Formats: sequence, structure tokens, C-alpha cells
Amino acid sequence: MRKFITVLAASLLSLAAFAQGQLVTWSSHVEAGEGNKTTIVFTGKIAEGYHTYTLTDEFSATEFQDLAIEGGEFVGEPYELSTPVEETDEFGDPARHYYNEIVIAQDVKVTVGKAVVTGTIFTNACTGGACKAEYYDFEVTAAGAKQKTAFPWGLILQAILWGFAMLLTPCVFPMVPMTVSFFLKGSESVAQGRFKAGMYGLFIVLLYTLPIALLIVITRIIGGESVTADIFNWIATHWLPNILFFIIFMVFAASFFGAFEITLPQSLVNKSDKGSDKKGLAGVFFMALTLVLVSFSCTGPIVGNVLIQATSSNGAWWIPIVTMLAFSVAFALPFTLLAFFPSLLKDLKKSGGGWLNTVKVVMGFIEVALGFKFLSMADQTYHWGLLDREIYLAIWIVVFTLLGFYLLGKLKFAHDDDVPHISVTRLSLAIVVFSFVVYMVPGMWGAPLSGLSGYLPPISTQDYVLAPGATSHVITTDEAPVQAEGKKYDFLHLPHNLEGYFDLEQGLEAAKEAGKPVFVDVTGHACVNCREMEQRVWSDPAALDILRNEYVIVALYVDDKHKLPEEDWVTDAQTGKVYKDLGRVNSYIARERFNVNAQPNYVLLSPDGEILVPTHSYDLSVENFIKFLNSGIDAYKAR
Repeated sequence: MRKFITVLAASLLSLAAFAQGQLVTWSSHVEAGEGNKTTIVFTGKIAEGYHTYTLTDEFSATEFQDLAIEGGEFVGEPYELSTPVEETDEFGDPARHYYNEIVIAQDVKVTVGKAVVTGTIFTNACTGGACKAEYYDFEVTAAGAKQKTAFPWGLILQAILWGFAMLLTPCVFPMVPMTVSFFLKGSESVAQGRFKAGMYGLFIVLLYTLPIALLIVITRIIGGESVTADIFNWIATHWLPNILFFIIFMVFAASFFGAFEITLPQSLVNKSDKGSDKKGLAGVFFMALTLVLVSFSCTGPIVGNVLIQATSSNGAWWIPIVTMLAFSVAFALPFTLLAFFPSLLKDLKKSGGGWLNTVKVVMGFIEVALGFKFLSMADQTYHWGLLDREIYLAIWIVVFTLLGFYLLGKLKFAHDDDVPHISVTRLSLAIVVFSFVVYMVPGMWGAPLSGLSGYLPPISTQDYVLAPGATSHVITTDEAPVQAEGKKYDFLHLPHNLEGYFDLEQGLEAAKEAGKPVFVDVTGHACVNCREMEQRVWSDPAALDILRNEYVIVALYVDDKHKLPEEDWVTDAQTGKVYKDLGRVNSYIARERFNVNAQPNYVLLSPDGEILVPTHSYDLSVENFIKFLNSGIDAYKAR
């Protein structure tokens, strides 16, 4: 009691003396943890000659007052990150004091994307028995941990293979002798020649990669991440670019079949080629530009396809840049090697002939098949009902059957040579193609075709299904889902005959009535990885059983173009934008409430909307998915 009275009296007597300013100056920052857990760290700088006290001091503890949180919950009590000085105070009692700096923290679990923490830190700053009480009011915003985007190895590998394949196309291969000739005559020394060769490859890569990189970076600087994501979403799902790409692919396919030739304006190519006569790096740059321009008629549609897949993969802004980098490096590598060692190919003449035209026709068939993917994306997002799954499959089956016959020499186009006999290479390719056709045929009756799950329309669009447990317009099993009365957006469907909701609030209400947690599927019509997860992971019997019996399922399609009534519009609190279609509203919900901006993402909620465990994204491990589902059940039961 004596110590307490002395400290109190000294504080009152010295208050006026300390009125000149704060003796403990506070700052704060947020450190991301695992999942939706974050740590708010408060650092107090203590004036020289003064000390303050720990959170557990008996008489003059530093403490949080009026601590409150909106959009999350506190995890444990405040704690100290700094170490106090152990000493004896002026009364001869053991004491723990902070000098120079005190660091304290509070762990927070974010439940709705962002949490706002408010409160006051009280501390006593003392010297020589005189103390000053100080108060620091704060408001700190803590966001849930950003979802790590899985590196798109599949897209990268696909881009690399397409880059190498472009060398064999008839508009690229003839550039080989031009490259050799240029570097044979244009180098004064070996070292200079190799330097120019390296720059040649670099220029090719930059000409393909830099434009898309600049577009993405500029949009992010001007409008932020949401604008870039909106652009990607528009390119991947809006009817205009998808129909445009579909038409472009069909036109290029017709050109590859020999109907006409597509070339860039000759004046543009001539200007670039003329520039390659310049000495130094300028000539090397124009040589690279000539290669890019001349090869456009073959690389253009492939580049477009690679970029569309990248932009619609999972929303990460850097994926198109990395994918195009992979494509351009693979495309540039053969030419760079030829530029390094041109003397090895001095006698190489311009190549053409039958095998190049065969490659061109094969690419034409592939262009037709890939082109329908764009039409399918527009059809799904706008619910036109033009390209159901069996129609899409029928087109692919016919296209690849014709390709197989072409490889066997049973079909012949205008510029093809006669095929007196079949080479081993053509026969091998024909076997692969016909095997692929045989694989697709059962899909006409509802076979899942997991290997094509990312490319086919969902099975819910198929009119006739024999496969048990599959959802379609006409189902031959007895497991047809019962649509709840008044359910919103019942034109949407869940895979594997699962029953669920497509509006978050409806799903939460249903979960309260059922006493179950909520499985939120952040998905999209154009999401290749979403379909792959559904066919390869959700389809596991154990996973399906948990989803069907232990959860209320809510699917949020972030790219659906269904126009909402005005009462369902949502206004962005930060930008003031009004979202009027289902996809944009769901994208806003996923971003603001769950802090995710990619698909697929899976969020487990309590019926009150609390995030139970860290979210789960693209992962083809069935075991990990089941663990994730079970962890949510355990967290819900432990509440």
C-alpha cells in the first residue's frame, strides 16, 4: 500500500511538469500469420531517462482499455514481445521495467476479410519516483492472410511446348536460314557474335512479354488490383472477346487448311526487314522484330489461347506475364542457339515442302477444337444454351476423327503432296488421335472424362446421362436433387448431383436451420482448375459423402453475367462502384468477406458467417481435401 500511495502522489505532483508532450510514443503494424490469423504489434518509444511497466505489474501495469474488434475475434490475451529489465525499485522491491522501448502484441482472427481493432493503451512513464499517466487511442485494420496462388506449372509447361512447336510451322521455319545468314555475315568476332546472339534471343522474349506486362502493370498502377482483375475477368468471360477469339480461330483454321493466306501488311514487314540491315544492336532488334511479325500468322492464335487460359486460371495478376515469358523463351531458344552457332548450318536452304504443310493442316484441326472453347465460355456465362456438353463433345469427336483420317492419308487438302505410303511417325500420331477419340466417346452418355474436365462444359448441360450421381437435365438415377422452394439462381447447378445454394445469405440461413457448417465454393464458369477439382477431388466417395451430409453447400460463381434486380445490387464501400450482375457481386463478397480473389477457393463457415479454418485452394490431393473438410467439422463442433 505504501508503494501504491507513493507512486500515486508522485504522479499527481509531477503531472504539470510532464504536460509538455508524450513520454511514450506509440506506433503499430500488422504481421500476417497462417490462414486468417494476424498479429497487431504495438511499439512504444520511451523518452530517455524514463521507464514504464509490464502488462502484469501489480500496481502500474501497462494495459489495453476498451479493446474492441469488428470483423474478427481476439485470439488469447495481449502479450509482450520485448524483454523487461529485472532490477530493484526505489523501495527496495524487485521490479521489471522497460527502458527505451516496449513492444506488445495482440493476435486477431479475421472472419470477414478485414477486421478493425480499436482501443486505448494506458501506460505510466516514470523517473525518480515521479510518473505521468499516458493514453494512446488507436484504430488498426487487419486483413486476413493473402491466399498463396499455386504456381501454374501446367500452364507453364503448355506454353513451353507451344513455343517449341512453333518452330515447325511453315511461317516460322523459313526464318531459320535467314537467322543463320544474318549472324554469319554480321559478326566481326566470335565474342561479338555471341553477344549479339544473346541479345537477339532477349529481344524476341521482350517483344512477346513486355506488351502484356506493361498493360498489366499500368492498369494496376492506375486502378489497383481490382481493375486488373476486372480486365482479366472481362477478357475471359465477356461474350465480345470470346466470340471474337472464336471467329479468329476459325479464320486461322481455314487459312491453315489452304483456303487463303494470312499475312501482315508487307510494308510493315519490309520496314522491319530493312531495319535489320543496320549495324549494332539496332540491326539485331529489327531482325528479332521481323521474326515476330513474319511468324504472326502462326503464333498469333496460339499466343491468344495461352493468354486467355492464363488470365482465366485463378486471378493472379502475374500469371499471364510468367506464361508469356515461358512461351517466348521456348520460341526464342532455337533461334538463339542458331545465332550462337551459325557456322554449323551454313548450307541450310529455305525449307518447305510437304511435311511443313502437314504441320500446318494439323494445326488447323487443333485451332478448330480450341476455338470452340471460347464459344463455350460465352455460352456458359450468359446461359445461352447453344453449346451443351454433348454438342461440344460431338464436335471434338468429329474434328479429331477427321484429323486421324488426314494423318492416314485419307483426306487431302489443296497444298498437300501425294502420300504413297504412311510413315511410322504419321501412323503413331494417328494411333494417338484415334485413341483420344475413343476416350471421348463415352462422354456422350455422361462419362466424367476427368482428363478433359477443364475444357468441357459442365455435365449439368448434358441432356442424357447414364453415369450415376451426375447432374443433368434428364437424370436416369433416383438421386435428383430437390430444389428448395424460393431458391435463388436455380438455373445454376452443382456437380455430382449435390444439392446447394448459390446465394450466401440463403445458404447461411439454411445452415442455421440444419445446424451444419457451410462449404463455400468460390468458383467460375471459365475456371479450368475448378472443373478439375470437381472431377478429380470432389468425386471421391468419401469427399462426396462429407459434402452431401455434413455441410450446406454454397457456390459463388464470380463470372456469371446474370443481371440482378436492383434490390440485390451491391455498392463497393471503397470505390463506390455498383455491382449489378451476379458474378461481380459474388466476386466482391469473396474479396471483402473472405479475402480471396482467385478460383477455386473453398471457405468453411459457421452458420453465423465465421470462418472456421484457413481457406483451401487448388490442390488435387484428395487426402488434403478430406482433411480440410474434417477440420471444418471439428472446428464447428468445438465452438
